[in-house]
Amino acid sequence: MSGTADAGQRLASRRAWSGRLINVDIDRIRTPSGTELELEMIRHPGAAAVLPLLSEEGATDPMVLLIRQFRYAGGGTLWEIPAGVLEPGEEPAVCARRELREETGAEADRIEHLTTILTTPGFTDEAIHLFLATGIRAGTASPNPDELIETVTLPLSRALEMIRDGEIRDGKTIVALLYLAGFRLNF
Repeated sequence: MSGTADAGQRLASRRAWSGRLINVDIDRIRTPSGTELELEMIRHPGAAAVLPLLSEEGATDPMVLLIRQFRYAGGGTLWEIPAGVLEPGEEPAVCARRELREETGAEADRIEHLTTILTTPGFTDEAIHLFLATGIRAGTASPNPDELIETVTLPLSRALEMIRDGEIRDGKTIVALLYLAGFRLNF
């Protein structure tokens, strides 16, 4: 992941652990102020997530497609948008289309990049590329065997209430919904 000119300098790095999805490195760095530190860094290949918009953007209260997915680390079933990890060399938009199809069965005429977020920059380099999908056509989902997913169609106003009320807690989903409401629809 690229940073800014004041990102500091990595002096050394050693792999402490390798896993199927993430790796943990111990990096020795020099900060922009000259201080040397040793940091534990979770290395992640990045991900793409997609918010399916089922209505035309001019609709008074457009419909969105969300999923409810079991997440052990999250303590149960969470409201989310379809998302997945980037395959080696895979473009984020391709990943977004793949995950939309796998998790919901939907195909999109258009996929548009909204923004990219850093999930927890204090200890991981994970970035999630957020997309908006429009021109949605229904199909048959084919989730991975470890994915327990239910698809739900909601008005955007209801999804925003769910954010306010703490029902939607997933960060990427919150950002995508608020981005759509605030920057695209002036909702």
